[in-house]
Amino acid sequence: MKKVLIFLALLAALSACNPSTKNVSRIRVGVFDGFGGSQTCIWETVSAISLDPEMSVRTITTADIAGGVLDSLDAIIVPGGGGARQCLNLGGQNAERIRAFVRNGGGAVGICAGAYLYSDTPDYACLALNGATAIDREHDNRGHGISAFTLTDSGRSLFPELSDLDTLYAMYYEGPVLIPNTESDIRYETFAIMQSDVHEEGNAPAGMTNGRPFFIGNAYGKGRVFSSIAHPEGTPGMMWMVPRMVRWTLNLPHANYSAAAVDSKRFGKEILMTLKDNEYEAACFQTLLYGSPQEKVASLDWLYEHQSWDAKRWVQGLVYDADPEVRVRAARYIADIQYLTYLPGLAAACASEEDPQTATLLQEQLARLQALRKQ
Repeated sequence: MKKVLIFLALLAALSACNPSTKNVSRIRVGVFDGFGGSQTCIWETVSAISLDPEMSVRTITTADIAGGVLDSLDAIIVPGGGGARQCLNLGGQNAERIRAFVRNGGGAVGICAGAYLYSDTPDYACLALNGATAIDREHDNRGHGISAFTLTDSGRSLFPELSDLDTLYAMYYEGPVLIPNTESDIRYETFAIMQSDVHEEGNAPAGMTNGRPFFIGNAYGKGRVFSSIAHPEGTPGMMWMVPRMVRWTLNLPHANYSAAAVDSKRFGKEILMTLKDNEYEAACFQTLLYGSPQEKVASLDWLYEHQSWDAKRWVQGLVYDADPEVRVRAARYIADIQYLTYLPGLAAACASEEDPQTATLLQEQLARLQALRKQ
């Protein structure tokens, strides 16, 4: 009977991980999946949209756009990766199709590279959708980590769940430094301001990121554009901000998200990666491959404490590690970072676990992930 129940949980997890298979909801969102897009960012963006019970989500390619997929969508999201490469993948005709989509009332959200792509930056391949120029691009690889930001009055109205907090934290990874393009007719509104000064890598100068826009939004014809320099979709407790951004672009009312998903007080400080941290992070990869169970668990503890970006891609297979302690720690890691992409894998680990005590501990972490979508 227990195996049957776990098998049913696996089926439920697989179904929940693909919201597009459910009844089509009235808010149809496409996430761009093309050359230049980061697979991690695509996964996380799809997962973030799945938190909204009134949204359906699918990935779209440049071929889909040429084939008319925008006619079946309400909003699009360009996730992180490389904005110029994404622009090359789109081509001029598809770029104009996206502009027409927004002009005619569609919503557009750009995250990190997507914000680069939506900018109006001289001598840079972009769509000129948000009225901003990206500066200091020669130091784009300035660093990453959990960064501090504050909301403006408009931001507090958009994210009332956060309005009582003076400082908030979200993942930043080499996002654009934006200023107004004075030659553009588009005027954007600032919803949040970056407070962290990120300049650890690439000989980046100090004082470039702090005080600059974190979130901006603007009208474009009949539609709206929202640009984020950071990665709330990749931040535990903040993923729900992405469907809220989509709702803003469509001028739709707020939706409530589960208490498990809205966890804005998880981080109380910056966690910016140093060059030394980057070296240790790389060493952790080797430990996860070849270390003892105790060394693997210690590495996972360090990677979580530092909110490692790369470790999100490493941890999935560890739920099938030969050692039960590692399997349980990996499952807790996945639940802690709220990685819904791995929900089917965790469900499969539960279903295949032969040790009853370990199976119970894995099931607890699976339940934590499933709770993110419960209202």
